[in-house]
Amino acid sequence: MGRLQDKVVLVTGAAGGLGRTHCQRLAEEGASIVAVDICRQIDSVPYPLSTPAELKDLVDEIEGIGGRIMGREGDVRDPSSLRQALDEADQEFGPLFGVVANAGIASMVHGKPQAWQDVIDVNLTGVYNTIEAAIPRMVAAGQGGSIVIVSSTAGLSGIGGASAGGLSYSASKHGVVGLMRTYANNLAPEWIRVNSVHPTGVATRMTTDNTIMEFVANDPVLSREQPNAMPVLAVEAVDVSNAVLWLLSDEARYVTGVTLPVDAGFVNRR
Repeated sequence: MGRLQDKVVLVTGAAGGLGRTHCQRLAEEGASIVAVDICRQIDSVPYPLSTPAELKDLVDEIEGIGGRIMGREGDVRDPSSLRQALDEADQEFGPLFGVVANAGIASMVHGKPQAWQDVIDVNLTGVYNTIEAAIPRMVAAGQGGSIVIVSSTAGLSGIGGASAGGLSYSASKHGVVGLMRTYANNLAPEWIRVNSVHPTGVATRMTTDNTIMEFVANDPVLSREQPNAMPVLAVEAVDVSNAVLWLLSDEARYVTGVTLPVDAGFVNRR
């Protein structure tokens, strides 16, 4: 029996990148996945976001290994789309146990002032909307639960560059730490744990896209040294998903209010 057998978990930003690996790893451990993704482009984001075809492919993959998954297009900036997905999941799978607030964007390019608002709306307000949609269902279920917010090393240190998108990325990833700590206190009496995970660079298309790589290479702060204490440029997505899995599982039943780096020593080096 898996560590999340028959537990219902909402994953946002699910169709690609980290979100896809979260879904795969949680399904391997028996979770029933509510996979939500915007599946369309945001103008200020320089790299391709996920598509409806990728969301369908994820659903087919998980069902192909015998897992349970429900894929829905939804925007974390729109609370109604999250509530609708969770209403449908409650009918199909049962009560909600866990949340992986993973949806996030990076717009670290110059000359796009709209990037500030877009990043804040997705990375910070979107996390708030996700958790607020989940809380009433988790409390009503009365079985406790676990909420994991995917932040970044940029949420624990002053990195991100000087563009509107870079500044908002760091601000948003710091901001979700404040949400995490406050929710952890508010929800502890309900046996609902809240933590955040802070990856260094991860080998996904967000970090390997030519536009983002060029921005980092030309930034004097971001490019001046080897980023991590351990001799790796980036970690794999599954390394982050394993941390998410642990925080969702009973193995971390008394862990709440924690900022967990998965960063090859990035934060410690700063």
